Formats: sequence, C-alpha cells, structure tokens
Amino acid sequence: MKKVALHNLGCKVNSYETEAMEQLLIGAGYEIVKFDEEADIYIVNTCSVTNIADRKSRQMLHKAKKLNLNAIVIATGCYVQAEGSELQLDDAVDIVIGNNKKADLLHIIEEYENNNAENSAIIDINRTEEYEDLSINSVCEHTRAYIKIQDGCNQFCSYCIIPYTRGRVRSRNPELIVKEVKGLVDKGYKEIVLTGIHLSSYGIDLGNTNLLELIILLHPIEGLERIRLGSLEPRIITEEFASSIAKLEKVCPHFHLSLQSGCDATLKRMNRRYDTTEYYEKCELLRKYYVHPAITTDVIVGFPGETDEEFAITRAFLEKVNFYEMNIFKYSRRKGTVADKMSGQVLNQIKTLRSKALLELVDVMSNEFNRYYEGKYVEVLFEDVNNFEGIEYAIGHTKEYIKVFVNLNDILLNRNYLSKEEIINGINTVEVVKILEKNTVLGKI
Repeated sequence: MKKVALHNLGCKVNSYETEAMEQLLIGAGYEIVKFDEEADIYIVNTCSVTNIADRKSRQMLHKAKKLNLNAIVIATGCYVQAEGSELQLDDAVDIVIGNNKKADLLHIIEEYENNNAENSAIIDINRTEEYEDLSINSVCEHTRAYIKIQDGCNQFCSYCIIPYTRGRVRSRNPELIVKEVKGLVDKGYKEIVLTGIHLSSYGIDLGNTNLLELIILLHPIEGLERIRLGSLEPRIITEEFASSIAKLEKVCPHFHLSLQSGCDATLKRMNRRYDTTEYYEKCELLRKYYVHPAITTDVIVGFPGETDEEFAITRAFLEKVNFYEMNIFKYSRRKGTVADKMSGQVLNQIKTLRSKALLELVDVMSNEFNRYYEGKYVEVLFEDVNNFEGIEYAIGHTKEYIKVFVNLNDILLNRNYLSKEEIINGINTVEVVKILEKNTVLGKI
C-alpha cells in the first residue's frame, strides 16, 4: 500500500478539493499519512492569491522533496495554473496538475508511474465552461461540512489574480449538490457551509437556477439543522433575497459581505462594482429582516493610492456599519494584476499601522456584538471537547458563529448524556453568562 501525504494552502474551496482528492486516493487503496512523514507521493494544493502565497507554495513543494528524494511530488491548484511552465522546470516537482484536472488525479499518477516521464495536466482555464465534478462523503470536522457549489469568477477586481487561475463562473448541478448534502447528513453532519470562488454568481451559467433557489431546495432535507453561507457580494442582498431566507429557519443569520474598502475612490480603483451607499443599504436590509445578524467582512489596507484621508473615510464607514468581525489584510502586490502596475504603492510601515488600527477596532466591535447576548439563551451546535486549565469544556458555535464554551460537567449533569461523545454533533440551548474574548463567550446549560 503506497503512502500519500497531502497539504492544502489557501481558501475553503481549496480545502474542499483537497478533501475530495484524499477520498479518491483512499478509494483507490492508498494510505494517507501526515505531510511531515515519509511518503511515496506528496500532493500540495497550492494558492496564488498573493506573491506570499506563491512563495509558500514553492516552499512546501521543496519541503516535500526533501522529506523523500524518491517520492513523487505533485503540485496542483492555483499557483500551478498561474506559473505552470515555471514549475515544470523545477526539479522538486514531478507532476503539475492545474485547476479543473484534479478529478483525473488517479489516472495522471498511473500514467506517470507507467511511463516514468514528466507529466503536465494544465488546461486553458479561461476557455473552459465545464464544472469539475469533485465530491466528498466525509470531512475532518465532526459537525460542519463545506460544500463547493461553484468555481470561477467574472469580476476582475484590479488586485486579484483568481479569475485567471480559476477561469469564468461554472456552477455545479443542483441535483448533485442535494445528493452530496443528503449523504453527509446521513452520516451525522448537522451543518453545511455553501462555498465557491464567487458564491453569489452560482447558477448564472446554468440559466435556470440561482443561489436563493438552491438554498430553498436544500432547506427541507431531513436531519440538516443549519445552512451557512460563504462570502457574498453585497449586490446579492435584495429585498427578495433577504425576506426569503429570513423565513428559512435553518439559514444562519451570519453574512460575510465582502467590502475591501470603505472609501468610494478606493473601491473604484479596485474595480469593485458597488459604492459604500449601496453596501450600507444591503446591511440595513439584513437588519430589517433579522433581529441581530452577524455581518462580517474583508478589508484591504494600503491599496495603491490610499491616502491618509481615504483610510480615515474607510475607518469611519466601518464604524458606521458596526461589523461583528472583520478580516484585515495588508495589500500585497500580485504580478499579473492591474493593481501591481498602479502608481502610489503604499509603504509597508504605513500598511502595518493602518492594519493595527483596524484590528483594534475589530476587538471593540466584536465585544459589543457579543455583549448583546449576555443573559440571553442561544442555540449551540457542539463540535468538540477540550481541556483548559484542568477543566473539560464542550465547544461549539451559535448560528451567528460565536464560539461558546460550556463546562462539560454542567452538560452531563443537566442533560444526562451517557458520554461526552454524545455531546459532539448535538444542539443545546445555552445561557450566555460571560464574554471571554473576541468572538468567544462562556455559557451554561
């Protein structure tokens, strides 16, 4: 039995595809081992969202070859799609597999082993209209499964290489999504997270469905308790969308609306297709239909041309929206993008200061959001049990994705569970008694 080690870099879509490749290998009789162990085959699912991601991808590929000089090292994913010709010249890499060819993994390995020659499987991703059919039947998490439903992006933001490494929008057949979700629910998974490269575009290439219709299709599945949505474009939040999902109790009131900047001038240079007025209206629509929705976002600081005044405008807008959580990124130049060639590149020291200021703001906003729940009862899906300072805690998340810790003995005493294993993958009503830190609260049964 040959041993295979896989390593994933990048987004949730990459994680899903790595899980799918692992299950293909297991089905073919391979043994999966940890990446730092000696293996016969190493697979690195690479990322190329920034130059730093490119460097990490190269480092992991070279680490794999050092672990076993005789092993087959396979590079796949977005970095391969962007720099495939460079990787084919790299002595550390034996096989390169681009996006939309991962489903052919077993065949490609077999061909390489039989012919003992260089193997390259990279298509022109920008010309394909085919959705690569990968699926999973289990995931490493006990309760939550990420489901890839869409690939590609048509937006072409000026800082982003992804449309060139993932191609145009391609959507998965809704019947196949339903089948996969039912299979996971049958195995005990309670929550699914719909994800994609540009999730809001789901269905535009199919012509007869969209994201809202897919959610409505998934909602009646028996045993499915929660439907969580991945990152959304703000323009998808219409009156119809917000009012419709608010009626679906399984949909989590947790909405990640990508922003990137709170300054209209910066948004225009980014080639984002909305302004702050429209964005704010979308947030208010969600708050119209939900009592206390968790609205989260991404913000890039130090984008080319961002002045102190533009940053101040962004900060003021973030305070106005009052997010639950923000992911703060320092702009990173990416070769091959429009922004890489823009004038007014911001010094790294300035990016660091701006990032620090917004991270401090995040702490204030998150604690304020959590404080709303003190003394209130929330629904928690428990996912794990961990020991902290000599006490065992059951750990789970609310629908808003607040992490909740509850003394395990409290649950065992009040719910009469036979074992702590029965707590995992179980939903309980918990009273919030204390804020521990950002995004984390203490509760009791």
